[in-house]
Amino acid sequence: MRDSRKSVIGKGLRRRGRLMIQAVSPPRRTLNAIPAPRTEAAPTESSYVAPRAPRLVDSPVFVLSSVRSGSTLLRVLLNSHSRIRAPHEMHLRTVHVQLTRSFTADAMKALELDKTELEHLLWDRVMHLELTRSGKDVIVDKTPPNTLIWPRLHRCWPEARYILLLRHPGAIIASLTERRQDPDHAEILAEVLNYSEKLEEARQTLNVHVVTYEDLTAEPEKATRALCEYLGVEWESGMLDYGSKDHGRFRPQLGDWSSTIKSGRIQAARTADPTVELPPRLREIATAWGYEV
Repeated sequence: MRDSRKSVIGKGLRRRGRLMIQAVSPPRRTLNAIPAPRTEAAPTESSYVAPRAPRLVDSPVFVLSSVRSGSTLLRVLLNSHSRIRAPHEMHLRTVHVQLTRSFTADAMKALELDKTELEHLLWDRVMHLELTRSGKDVIVDKTPPNTLIWPRLHRCWPEARYILLLRHPGAIIASLTERRQDPDHAEILAEVLNYSEKLEEARQTLNVHVVTYEDLTAEPEKATRALCEYLGVEWESGMLDYGSKDHGRFRPQLGDWSSTIKSGRIQAARTADPTVELPPRLREIATAWGYEV
């Protein structure tokens, strides 16, 4: 008798001259099944270099310095001025964008943008937002590792201004050695040399204003007057009384947080240990900066 059930799918097979019917179960349907993720080729690097887009902040100010060179002191002195906003370390170089799809680079290229320029636009927007919130008109970023990428900063902001804050390399080495637990002397020497090389490159290449940590602490009025002249603002005596102003919380990774900076008073710089032997190249750079070695 012929099976008339419609749920059975018939498949014809010929065996010994007879037509056989093979029942094939329909595929099961799983409730709430999750489709397999779509695979897509990873984004590829593009050789396209986008032109520079307009900036919201045309002429930001960057303090270029080594770590342990008094950059937090310089920041709070500048931030005490009624027209200058110098926030904590901004670490813009660590803020990145991702082009996550294979076609994203082409989409951005059609807009005359690339990954680097997108990051520059984001950095500029952060700068502008901080400046707008402060109600001031000059913004200063004093993040020491900016020194290591100064060519990119110059590319991002061709009209940027730069303050080179120098300190005797021997004093920096002593400060780092004292600050760190179980210090590695060779590692510290390499770090100070790396910063010093980049600072010397910037000094030789850019139009910069140079101030030393030793002069800033010994003659703060003279040093800050010169800084104000460079930045095009009138000097204010209140800059020297930074402890009476609000500069945000002093905390690790955003600047110096020692009792010295928290005291609210400018204190004398510790001199370099004359017995510390500097490597030849570091000695050469220190001499070029006017230090005795």
